[in-house]
Amino acid sequence: MGASVRTNWLGGVIYRLFWILLPCLIAGLIFGQIAWALVVGLSAYLVWNLRQMLRFHQWLTTQPNEPPPETSGVWGNIFDSIHHLQRRNNRMRTRLQLVIDRIQASTAALSDAVVMIDSKGKLEWWNHAAERMLGLRAPDDSGQYVTNLIRDPRFVDFFETGNYRDPLDIPSPIDVSTWLQYTVTHYGEGERLMVVRDVTRLHNLEQMRKDFVANVSHELRTPLTVVVGYLETMQDSEEPINPRWKRPLHQMQQQASRMQSLLNDLLMLARLETGDEVTEETAVDIDLMLIGIRRDAQALSGERNHQITLDAASKTRLRGSEMELRSAFSNLVFNAVKYTPDNGEIHIRWWQDDKGAHLSVADNGTGIAAQHIHRLTERFYRVDSSRSTHTGGTGLGLAIVKHVLLRHQGKLDIVSAPDKGSTFICHFPAARLV
Repeated sequence: MGASVRTNWLGGVIYRLFWILLPCLIAGLIFGQIAWALVVGLSAYLVWNLRQMLRFHQWLTTQPNEPPPETSGVWGNIFDSIHHLQRRNNRMRTRLQLVIDRIQASTAALSDAVVMIDSKGKLEWWNHAAERMLGLRAPDDSGQYVTNLIRDPRFVDFFETGNYRDPLDIPSPIDVSTWLQYTVTHYGEGERLMVVRDVTRLHNLEQMRKDFVANVSHELRTPLTVVVGYLETMQDSEEPINPRWKRPLHQMQQQASRMQSLLNDLLMLARLETGDEVTEETAVDIDLMLIGIRRDAQALSGERNHQITLDAASKTRLRGSEMELRSAFSNLVFNAVKYTPDNGEIHIRWWQDDKGAHLSVADNGTGIAAQHIHRLTERFYRVDSSRSTHTGGTGLGLAIVKHVLLRHQGKLDIVSAPDKGSTFICHFPAARLV
């Protein structure tokens, strides 16, 4: 179709030029001035084209929304084609503007704050909830850097890092008693969409849960210690015990010890949750720590005869809390001992590369199905609850590992598949190395 249009236009130009030059040629033959007659004809044709160009320019610059000027020939086709394109463009712009208006109206009605940020980190648009929750003011804050208006160091680090996989929960910049959750998504050519919601109620409920667990664990610790003490006294007594009571006393002591382990883990978890960062840090020799953990794991294995190997090639020390790191690493190794069949293999490795330091604990046990892996670090979550009594676990070990790593800016990766064993890998950033 494009070739046909070009052919028609070219034919029209040739047709008009022919009828302009033909009279000039005849007049030139009559007066004997053919060259000058053709020059006059071509000049007239050029003047006519220049006039049409001026009309075209004036129409586009002063009256773009008005119908085009009346003319004929090629310029008439040009005027009509441009006018049709303008009308189609206006209809499209109207439809797009209606869509934008509907989106902005619906977004403005949301209770969550929605903020559009350009590729440079400057504010482009926000809804009314953003003004209420973040204190943004229109139009004064338009074009301002978002980090200049939300100055919390945690938000600045979160926004500039560019890792938006997990949301950020921090107090509101205008009301410290209100907790907000920030979620950022990339779109377009480097632009970002930030959604902020009020999570004060959830935060308060979570804090109440933490306080309840911590208080109950603390209050139960003393009476449980008394019960365990009396049970040990009765079992170690020189006076003979009625044979009927030996088995009940032994089971009572086992369950009391298990309850003590549970309370200790709960108190440890409650302490870890009270802060996001380690307050007392030292340079920890991880290779020496792992030697002791391997020795304890071998003692825990006992007659199950696990093959526990250690590869601690890196002698680099890690900056952090020795007690917390020992708790996390021993939980991973002891879990491998508990859930690996007799005569199984467990490999512990500590190494360093350009990204930081890493610890892996791999076993050739039964493995874990994919649907369970993302929930393993939840409190009390077990892949098979029926085996909890057999292993004596509390279901809090991996939750403790997760919180210890978070406090050390680390992360936990779990690679596992049924009948192919499991590998737990702890990653620490290079900034943590000494």
